[in-house]
Amino acid sequence: MAATRTPSKAAESATALGADLGLSRDDLLEMYRLMAVTRAVDERMWVLNRAGKIPFVISGQGHEGAQVGIAYPLRKGFDWMVPYYRSVAALITFGMSPREIMLAQFARGVDPSSGGRQMPGHYGIAERNILSVSSPVATQLLHATGIAYAAKIRNTGQVAITYIGEGSSNQGDFHEGLNFAGIHRLPVVYVVENNGWAISVPMSLQSAVPDIAIRGAGYNMPGVVVDGADVLECYRVGRDAIERARSGEGPTLIEAKVTRLTAHSSDDQQTKYRPAEEMESEKGRDPLPRFRDQLVGAGLLDEEGEATILAESRKVVEDATDWAESQPDPDPATAQRHVYADAPPARMDDQLWRGRRFMGDGGTLDASQGDD
Repeated sequence: MAATRTPSKAAESATALGADLGLSRDDLLEMYRLMAVTRAVDERMWVLNRAGKIPFVISGQGHEGAQVGIAYPLRKGFDWMVPYYRSVAALITFGMSPREIMLAQFARGVDPSSGGRQMPGHYGIAERNILSVSSPVATQLLHATGIAYAAKIRNTGQVAITYIGEGSSNQGDFHEGLNFAGIHRLPVVYVVENNGWAISVPMSLQSAVPDIAIRGAGYNMPGVVVDGADVLECYRVGRDAIERARSGEGPTLIEAKVTRLTAHSSDDQQTKYRPAEEMESEKGRDPLPRFRDQLVGAGLLDEEGEATILAESRKVVEDATDWAESQPDPDPATAQRHVYADAPPARMDDQLWRGRRFMGDGGTLDASQGDD
């Protein structure tokens, strides 16, 4: 089963933009708004990091078009999303708010992702079917595959979607997950956001094949390559893969060719390994102005409308930043919560700990006597 490459839809006529996809004017403007808000959130993260207010940024600038387009057909709160560290646009599209994203950056106690216990980029909200990602890359593919297997057994009609970068596709988890999903025809969509760089390693030194989507054939699933800067084509590919999964036809491997407009992270200096000419030319693949120009050309967006969206995006980010920064830090007394099954010494009061020492190695202590 060969990988297929979808044609670009950049030349859509003004009257037909989105019509063949069943998208209304409101849908198109909402997709642009989601992208604009995500870009504003991302840019604010960098400012906060450089100001010393948050410890780390792993950016998604250049990935927003693919993320919003592919995630837009999902059913919020019903389907499952298993993100990766760059998935801010996908998460916001799926219902996570900028306030909740910022709580994770500031590691505040009310952060729904981890209660301020994880570094930025590990997003998750269990009650909204967003599974928190772990730090080792590609492990989330196995989690999404397991969720899809459960959905199939229970016949819930749910679809799981998960995301990785192209570098992660070389991990064993990727192949194990796809193999299992292909065998059992699971309702899962695998999205590889290929920005050409695994930190500082170029695609030519990561893979022997030019397209990661080719690998889908080995696991009996469609492998689709899509221009990640073409928002509407990303929507088409995402919709088709989600419908395929929901109807019981099995998984799909999507490879979105995106651009990385920033360094890998705030701890990376990409000028050491990326040619200046490449970085300059890649700005032309920024999905935000490309989608804006499509909307303007179709008569769906004018200068006033764009100014309104950008102003609202800035307002949302200001609110999210100020609100998240004002929230309290986690209570130090809860630092060992969810770490130990019983009460370790650091959580016992002095008298109880002295009593345990007095009993010696042969003594016993009811764990229920410890602090909660």
